[in-house]
Amino acid sequence: MLLPRPPSALVAAHLDRVPPGARIAVAGLVLVRQRPGTAKGVVFLTLEDETGVVNVVIWRKVFERFRRAVIAGRLLRVTGRVERQGDVRHLVAERIEDISDLLDRLADPGFAPGPTPARAQPPCASRLSSGASARSNLP
Repeated sequence: MLLPRPPSALVAAHLDRVPPGARIAVAGLVLVRQRPGTAKGVVFLTLEDETGVVNVVIWRKVFERFRRAVIAGRLLRVTGRVERQGDVRHLVAERIEDISDLLDRLADPGFAPGPTPARAQPPCASRLSSGASARSNLP
């Protein structure tokens, strides 16, 4: 899958390299939207990029703010903080952007996708561990 990738988005395969509490952005196709009745308004998303999947937790207030993107978006960029529970990492959403319009570029004959997973750069561990935000690269 060759998706257009916003330059500030971390690939799913590198999520395990990010320390808990770090603020990052990911982008991916929406595979699953879940809003269990027992979750008190919490929404769960599963996003997929060409390297893997990212589980996203969206608290009620964040969902209300970005409702349209969560419900209608096919390709989303989610900014938030990484949390870890055992071996499982997920992203707690703070900002959600519908970037589905980038999918239209795939049909454009002049489209050149971003870096392939093999060339994609992992986050700079020293920068993340020093408390710097990956969000500083976001527009």
